[in-house]
Amino acid sequence: MYAIVSIAGQQFKVAKDQQIFVHRLQGDEGASIEFDKVLLAENDGKFKLGADLKSAKVTAKIVSHLKGDKVIVFKKKRRKGYKKKNGHRQQFTKIEITGISL
Repeated sequence: MYAIVSIAGQQFKVAKDQQIFVHRLQGDEGASIEFDKVLLAENDGKFKLGADLKSAKVTAKIVSHLKGDKVIVFKKKRRKGYKKKNGHRQQFTKIEITGISL
């Protein structure tokens, strides 16, 4: 059984006991959260989507909050003396899917 769910503006294919990294979510580590924006669900080869999923929910547990790798942003205009260096580290939340209810 798996589901495609929208989390923080991105779509993820999730299954029970799977751990995924999503953009930073509000909540403490160990807290339980629910996602009700389920786009598609599959169970034993039968697919449900649209109006069939009005009551579908995906529950998850927040495992940890962390930062991703540093990305260097470097801008330069040749022959003008313009150089700009900037760095960015995206904040992520690691979640574990605890259940999918249809």
